[in-house]
Amino acid sequence: MVWFLKTIKPGKETVMKTVMNLNIPPKDKKIGDQVRSYLNTLTKPPGSLGRVEELAIQLGEITGDSFPIVSPPGIIVFAADNGVTQEGVSAFPQEVTGQMVTNFLSGGSAINSLSRSIKSKLKIIDIGVAANIDENDSELVSKKVRYGTANFYLENAMTKEETLRAMEVGMEETLKMIKHEGIRCLIPGEMGIGNTTTSSAILSVLTGTSVDNVTDRGTGIDSDKAKHKRHIIKQALQHRKPNPNDPIDVLSKVGGLDIAGITGAIITAANNRIPILLDGLISTTAALVSQQINTNIADYLIVGHRSSEIGHDIAIQYLHKQPLLDLDMRLGEGSGAALAFPIVDNAIKLLTEMATFKKAGVSNKNYMQDKTD
Repeated sequence: MVWFLKTIKPGKETVMKTVMNLNIPPKDKKIGDQVRSYLNTLTKPPGSLGRVEELAIQLGEITGDSFPIVSPPGIIVFAADNGVTQEGVSAFPQEVTGQMVTNFLSGGSAINSLSRSIKSKLKIIDIGVAANIDENDSELVSKKVRYGTANFYLENAMTKEETLRAMEVGMEETLKMIKHEGIRCLIPGEMGIGNTTTSSAILSVLTGTSVDNVTDRGTGIDSDKAKHKRHIIKQALQHRKPNPNDPIDVLSKVGGLDIAGITGAIITAANNRIPILLDGLISTTAALVSQQINTNIADYLIVGHRSSEIGHDIAIQYLHKQPLLDLDMRLGEGSGAALAFPIVDNAIKLLTEMATFKKAGVSNKNYMQDKTD
């Protein structure tokens, strides 16, 4: 933790206090064993529900409860612009970020629909949109750290103080959702034109993987523009020289406000034993940053789906996770994770609602024999 505390200057007491008191426990293996044993008493062949059983066990280990609760989920979407879009790395102009936030607030986006479907709490946070959003809208949490990051091709994306402030926003707003809205599973989402570029840059640094192997077409740019995008990232990394052993340095030099916000959100959820259901490239990249801050955070992560972005596979591998879904999605917003939530929810319903062999009056001798044959 020493590297992290050294980056914090006076005036950031809230973040410092949180990090100094950060004592994220490892997964509770004893509870996991209890869940595994109980699953084997249910009216099914042992292990016949496959990874769903492993998911139920993981949720027990995360929460420290042999009959965990994961509802209601909470979706928290961090919206921010990225100055690197000035280099032509996206198919859409920067102003689309603000327009999409307005769409979120009117209830017309994919994450709105999915949120309603899974009966999730939904919070939209302006953490760094380059435009002014109507702060009087009761559905918007206005926590703008700055009007978008700087163009990291030319200069550092933000100062370390701004990075820490964005993390602090993520911590504060997630804690509110846990304490005041009672969420039992966190789904972090984002909106920000250019954020696959920032994610690819961070991912390349933290994993030591070449830019070419982690950078894809994002919003659907053509092959020439994708080549240009990779060039911009390579040049930026040469000029910025982010320290791979200091994730705050990486975030501040080539990161985004949305990724910093998600990092803070993940830290707080794990610190409160709340499962974190990850979406695609951006949220999973934030999870890698979080894991560098505290390695136990990996125990609290569930990857909702495999994005079609090539870098997402690299991020998943480094987290040693296996996604629940693979639907060729790359929308962001938390959409893939929201689609995966019913699997998480049903893993618990199966655990808590199925009858045991004893209660159902069913003999399990043949089932156990099947297992050994």
